[in-house]
Amino acid sequence: MSIEVLLADDHRLVRSGFRVILELEDDITVVGEAADGAAAVEMALRLRPHVVLMDVEMPEMNGLEATRRIAAAGGPSVLILTTFDRDDYLFEALQAGASGFLLKNGTPEALTEAVRVLAAGDALLAPAVTRRVIAEFSAPRQRTPEPGVRLGELTPREHEVLVELAGGATNAEIATALHLGETTVKTHVSRVLMKMGARDRTQAVVLAYEMGVVRPSQG
Repeated sequence: MSIEVLLADDHRLVRSGFRVILELEDDITVVGEAADGAAAVEMALRLRPHVVLMDVEMPEMNGLEATRRIAAAGGPSVLILTTFDRDDYLFEALQAGASGFLLKNGTPEALTEAVRVLAAGDALLAPAVTRRVIAEFSAPRQRTPEPGVRLGELTPREHEVLVELAGGATNAEIATALHLGETTVKTHVSRVLMKMGARDRTQAVVLAYEMGVVRPSQG
């Protein structure tokens, strides 16, 4: 089955460039293009693609608000287009429900891999991007758990898995670090997400930092 992608960027040349890169892949299809955030929300919820590739600065509605609305409506995974010079955007995007980030100066291979990761139901937690942002911004914003977040039910092993997630580790890396099989790790990750009321790994890590379950020095 082909991975369906919606492109949201107010620059036509940027959208065209991403379309060319993505549609060179046999397993990826671009199903639509949006030139502003409002259109991105409407198309994401109507077309239901697997992944929305979302720029941040757009007219009508910015990408952060668009991401928030898509996530709140149970829409597709959102991959944020970003640059290192706006870390505040990154953290806001995490809180809004983004599942991953892509640097605008990245490679075509990074783009296609990111799309596949999110389409598989995973999150793109590259340590070079999300780890330092979460560590910098989450510590002073700790808050109490929301309804449905059952932090007290995390087992010691699940807490260890959560700490590894906070460092941006993949399932394979967690398996190696904790001397577990990958199938076992997947089970633990699923239970962590369920107990934290998180839609994906990214949101689980944000909640963990915000609620003080994981400290920046641990990740």
